[in-house]
Amino acid sequence: MERLSVLSRFKNICPFLGRTQVSTLRMLSTSSSPQFPSLSCLTETATKCPIMGPALQMRSTQLVAGYASVAGQEDVQKIHHSKGIYPGNLASDADITKCPHASAARAAARMAEELTCCRCHGKEGHEGGKSSSGGCPFHKAATAPKPVEMHDTHPVTGQRASGTFNYGQFYATELEKKHKDQSYRYFNNINRLAAKFPYEVEVWCANDYLGMGNNPVVLETMQYGAGAGGTRNIAGNSALHLSLEKELASLHRKPAALVFSSCYVANDATLSTLGSKLPDLVYFSDASNHASMIQGIRHSGAKKVIFKHNDLEDLESKLKMWPRETPKVIAFESVYSMCGSIGPIKEICDLAEKYGALTFLDEVHAVGLYGPHGAGVAEHLDFNAHLEAGQNSKAIKGSVMDRVDIITGTLGKAYGTVGGYVAGSKNFIDMIRSYAPGFIFTTSLPPATVAGARASVIYQKHHMGDRALKQINVRKAIDIPVVPGPSHIVPVLVGNAGLAKAASDKLLVEHGIYVQAINYPTVAVGEERLRVTVTPRHTSEQIDGLVKALDTVFTELSINRVDDWTKLGGCATVGVPEASTVEPIWTDAQINMAGNQETLHDGQEAVIDTAAVHAVHKEFEVLLGPTEMSEMGREADAVVLAEAMELAANAMPKSAPHAYIPFNRAEATFVPVAVAA
Repeated sequence: MERLSVLSRFKNICPFLGRTQVSTLRMLSTSSSPQFPSLSCLTETATKCPIMGPALQMRSTQLVAGYASVAGQEDVQKIHHSKGIYPGNLASDADITKCPHASAARAAARMAEELTCCRCHGKEGHEGGKSSSGGCPFHKAATAPKPVEMHDTHPVTGQRASGTFNYGQFYATELEKKHKDQSYRYFNNINRLAAKFPYEVEVWCANDYLGMGNNPVVLETMQYGAGAGGTRNIAGNSALHLSLEKELASLHRKPAALVFSSCYVANDATLSTLGSKLPDLVYFSDASNHASMIQGIRHSGAKKVIFKHNDLEDLESKLKMWPRETPKVIAFESVYSMCGSIGPIKEICDLAEKYGALTFLDEVHAVGLYGPHGAGVAEHLDFNAHLEAGQNSKAIKGSVMDRVDIITGTLGKAYGTVGGYVAGSKNFIDMIRSYAPGFIFTTSLPPATVAGARASVIYQKHHMGDRALKQINVRKAIDIPVVPGPSHIVPVLVGNAGLAKAASDKLLVEHGIYVQAINYPTVAVGEERLRVTVTPRHTSEQIDGLVKALDTVFTELSINRVDDWTKLGGCATVGVPEASTVEPIWTDAQINMAGNQETLHDGQEAVIDTAAVHAVHKEFEVLLGPTEMSEMGREADAVVLAEAMELAANAMPKSAPHAYIPFNRAEATFVPVAVAA
């Protein structure tokens, strides 16, 4: 209304405003130009006027110059610093959107640029022919020539009729809400080099927990091209896919497994299919479950009951409310990735058996990291039993992992590739395979990716050292407010979305350290944090550097320390005395079983376990060719080598005899030699 009241003052001056209806002016002034989004349709029209066009151009230029003239003033710099912005050559779009001054300056610059473009387009349009009506272009004669058709690199969408829904404005309003509550997500551009880990910039928040994404034994198996060629039922099913599923079933000691494009899809497809097929099913879902589980339950259309995070009493009280014969599924996680807590798996299995429920366990942040073979927390809880059982796939009756009905996991975190899966009974897996749209109608994972994933799983099944060293590195002392937990996750509490983003930006720009800020809806408002993940590839010097950088940034931004949270009564269990001591799930004895693992120092190469590499090679002989000679081959090779050496010795000049050690065929041993493919 304010804009219309201003326009009404000029109705007697401008013929166009004078003759145009108020409803039309309202529509033109509130609708964005399809071709120039920073301009309204009315402003775009005004640029064609010989009087308003130059006036608009001049005013927009003045605005840009005005913003630029005060950009370096001290008071503006103070405003920037108070918001955690330190302008420089590395100032990002994220920084600009935080500053009203910078945002307005950028908007003014865009408007000036689009006004110029708009006027140029207008001139091109009039050069196609002369109009018989002079003066204001709004007084066009009926005989005016048709405008010349313009061909722009960006096609112009036709303007919708007045009164229809404004989709563009809806999108802008939704984004503005995110900016106002500081929950808008910024994605840092971190470029990864396979030959270097953890990157040129030190990355402390990646989910490639063990650095398997550039393990040489994984990379050498990825030789089957870029794409699968279709869904699993149309050309996308290969021996590699079936072998990976067999490997994953063996890992969890389950009869069968099914691979998906990601574990988000695996959770969504499995839970939605299960809920739509089981009659009158009721889901019991932990309050901190991942979004993929929440979506899967929602898509199933089944009833849902939420129980407090890891609260067994609350879960049981809600299970009691339903008849025993009612189908039930308890859905929960082993490691909760944003707080580092671990689910009470054994106790939940007890309740499931008592009340006739199935158990659905998400081991996404645990596979590869826990248990003697990397099967996750469920395996870790019976560590010695699974260690003694070795590599066979038989279930250990009565073990926690055996009692869990359905297990899902990922190939995109500790295993360093991409994909997700679900493991369970044969009939259950076959039902999901036959009914889940998320499996049936999705292009299959590329064979190269599948091969690399299987190699990674096999390697970690035979090598405990990486996950043990990760635990050693996680236990390094950090004098900052870490949310207490027994897992490998190190959540650093900040408690404010703006401060969390500012801390993340300062760490990256000033210290070359990338730690992502985590805010709502991933965590509750007021519990914003930096999520640190330490890997076995991080060196002792890098860990010390992280601690110093965090300490500096926390001081500069006046972020609360543990003592501050204690005075405030605690937050996310930080500053709560009874929650401050949490025993890690990996015991010292279990870590020692992996051998003498020591934190790397700068310049040292990561250890690649030879026995684990041989285990992978043995499984991939069809792909890579034989990597180990048979006994007969060794004997034949020794004979040929011995005879060749005798021939060479006989051919040597007799005039200059040389003493040499006689070659004994019986003592010949095989020496492996690397041969380029």
